Amino acid sequence: MQEITCPHCYSKDIKKAGKRKDRFGNIQKYLCKNCKRYFSEDRLKFAQFPAKIVLNAISLYNLGYSQEKVSQLIANRYKIQPPRNTISQWINKYSIPCTYYTLRKQAIKLYRPKNIILNEKLQHKQVYNFKLHKAKIVLLEKKNVLPEEELKALKTYLENVPVSKAGAIPFPHHIFTIAPNNTQQESRASKLSMRLFKITQKTKHNYANKLAALGLKLAPDNKARHQAVQDFMLINDSTTVATEVPVYLTDSDIAYFKNKGFGFSFEACKTPITGHIDILQIRNGLIYILDYKPEAHKINPIKQLTIYALALAARTKIPVKDFKCAWFDERNYYEFFPLKAVYEKRS
Repeated sequence: MQEITCPHCYSKDIKKAGKRKDRFGNIQKYLCKNCKRYFSEDRLKFAQFPAKIVLNAISLYNLGYSQEKVSQLIANRYKIQPPRNTISQWINKYSIPCTYYTLRKQAIKLYRPKNIILNEKLQHKQVYNFKLHKAKIVLLEKKNVLPEEELKALKTYLENVPVSKAGAIPFPHHIFTIAPNNTQQESRASKLSMRLFKITQKTKHNYANKLAALGLKLAPDNKARHQAVQDFMLINDSTTVATEVPVYLTDSDIAYFKNKGFGFSFEACKTPITGHIDILQIRNGLIYILDYKPEAHKINPIKQLTIYALALAARTKIPVKDFKCAWFDERNYYEFFPLKAVYEKRS
């Protein structure tokens, strides 16, 4: 109950208000004590079907299945078969913010639905589901959304995370899984204290808010929120290329940045510094590092996200100026340029 919010005023001061029946079973109703309005958690505004059926149908279509096949897959899973024209209406209704439809026609020529996304479970102290949208990274490369060398370097890094290619340097997964008896040390980016230049983040509304709101409807519980948002964005938007991307920063990386005049410093830092980027996007000629944070307005992860940007820049040799960072939830979105946090502009 504490995690359910009113869709009208976003208050958490709610109570259960009985149930109603439809052809799918009982639906829990709620009353918001703040605005005195009733709502049901599991319905989209226009749909008679449960949200999970609507959103899973859209995701299956964007993975590359035909609308007829989507109808069959939904019927197999939920024992209810929505008509093809209904699925078409859902796809059109959510074409914004689900902008992947602009790439889908080209993508299905490259990959089948079952292998369009590379999925690798990384045993890094805990399990991280690294995922790479193979078709999207290829199509964005063709669209020249980044300088050719930068996109090639990023693509090579991402493809080398799960299995190193022949002749490539093996990805150092061991630094993310250091045993307690090992003398080597590591630090998580989210736990470090770091001195940066003062910057102001920009507050705005973004498609990420809408995508997060839809993705959250697919989360069966609070623990699954991150995964639900990540998966929905990876499948359905046109810019998210990877999720749970492992990155690390070494002593030599820090020395390199310091030699270039960067002004950040760590307190009681042990290297290598490790982390996992929630969501990686390519858009507007920049690489975006996004972090989904429930109740984003209550926190400030600028230090953590800046470390992620430095780490990925070090691994790919892409200039820090070409990165942008943001954190968000379904209602709030804050972004900043990490370069401004670590490099003071000189006259």
